[in-house]
Amino acid sequence: MSTIHQLPLGERPREKLLQYGADALTDAELLAIFLRVGIQNMNAIELAQHLLNHCGGMAQLLNASHADFCRLRGLGMAKYTQLQAVLALARRHHLAQLTTHSVINNTPSAVALLSEQLAHHANEVVAALFLNTKHQLIAFEVINTGSLGSAPIYPREMAKRAFHHNAGALILAHNHPSGDASPSKADIDITYSLAKTLKPLEIRLLDHIIIGKGLGYTSLVEAKLFDINNI
Repeated sequence: MSTIHQLPLGERPREKLLQYGADALTDAELLAIFLRVGIQNMNAIELAQHLLNHCGGMAQLLNASHADFCRLRGLGMAKYTQLQAVLALARRHHLAQLTTHSVINNTPSAVALLSEQLAHHANEVVAALFLNTKHQLIAFEVINTGSLGSAPIYPREMAKRAFHHNAGALILAHNHPSGDASPSKADIDITYSLAKTLKPLEIRLLDHIIIGKGLGYTSLVEAKLFDINNI
């Protein structure tokens, strides 16, 4: 086993990043920078590759539970908290960029943002994308956090937040921590209730999107379970 410092300069992750940029590094090299040190008989790059192989890839490692993460060799509570902070910073950075520039004018663009912001939550979370009349993103906001299986949606509270952001439209969203994005009757009923609350205020409810695991989601509009024209 060679230590990182015994590698040629061009093969050391930090130096390689500074010279070529982060996109030039492999997943193992990026993870090695985060790990900083290896363990007995493994340098940081070798440990990183071992962890990726063991978990089945970067996504599985990053999404590991606290308990599962801390059981892995070379990791622990300190690394878990550091990683969660890094992931939160990345989500907030991405959201800040989107809030400034993005138009949310189709389901895939809404789902991509909502999945990034909601899929990692262990409990059910109610959120909304607040848009102007041109469907430009004003803000993403978590409205309520509930239990593993439910989180209440209050139409009046949602209307107050829409007024706060001076929104002309919004997309309601919540996650299903179970991974099954199938809507319940209650999900459909509250969608119509919210739309009826918002309509006199000249705020359009464009969709209600349920986020599951991975790429799983249900758009009530796509599923023909919600039609704003029937309000």
